[in-house]
Amino acid sequence: MARLHSFLAVASVTTLAILLPLALGGCVGALVVGGLGAAAGGGYAAAQERGVNGAVDDYQVKADIEEGLMKAELQLQGRITATVYGGRVLLTGHVPSQQIKAAAEQVAGKTHDVRAVYDEIEVVQTEGMWNAANDAWITAQLRSQLVLDADVRSVNYTIDTMNGSVYLIGSARSQAELDRATQIARYVPGVSRVVSYVEIRGGSPVAAMPASPPAANPGPDRPSAAPRAPIEVQKL
Repeated sequence: MARLHSFLAVASVTTLAILLPLALGGCVGALVVGGLGAAAGGGYAAAQERGVNGAVDDYQVKADIEEGLMKAELQLQGRITATVYGGRVLLTGHVPSQQIKAAAEQVAGKTHDVRAVYDEIEVVQTEGMWNAANDAWITAQLRSQLVLDADVRSVNYTIDTMNGSVYLIGSARSQAELDRATQIARYVPGVSRVVSYVEIRGGSPVAAMPASPPAANPGPDRPSAAPRAPIEVQKL
């Protein structure tokens, strides 16, 4: 019986490590590749700076925000995604009016344990050429490149891609690591801009990004020419 209990405990922890990145990410691409990162890292949530408890808290905040959006019937009028890291909430997607955008931000801001809300929801009258499959592909490409980069602790970054705009939220161990992560993101094909809401570990505000290009050897999957995607670093 003791052996059975031990097995069930290990299974529960393993399942939590796989499901947390699926729940906290903003889009499909983040879900699939985040799960691979969990397997490779021996426990996705445990490897993050926020730890398992922090990841579970963020999951609950995300669930409560989504419930609030549904109760206010805001999801029926647009597409809104909430991504949560360390109590900081990133809202992305598109809605037909400024009033709905403001209402979504209000719902998120009133949710328990929310430290800050970053509203990146776009106001558009029609969905137009919004390509969810392309956004998922961009997220998957970026996640895989971050996982393989020895200079970036990828588990600390959550990626959300909307209409070619890549949003990063999480924590970096240093400014150099954050610079590396954003430079990798801007070279992914199809990316129109990169927006960073990443904190330097310890909560230090992010300084302005340098304009210098990345390393001279960009690798086979990254073009050597200057990318089109600008980097927007938000001061936290």
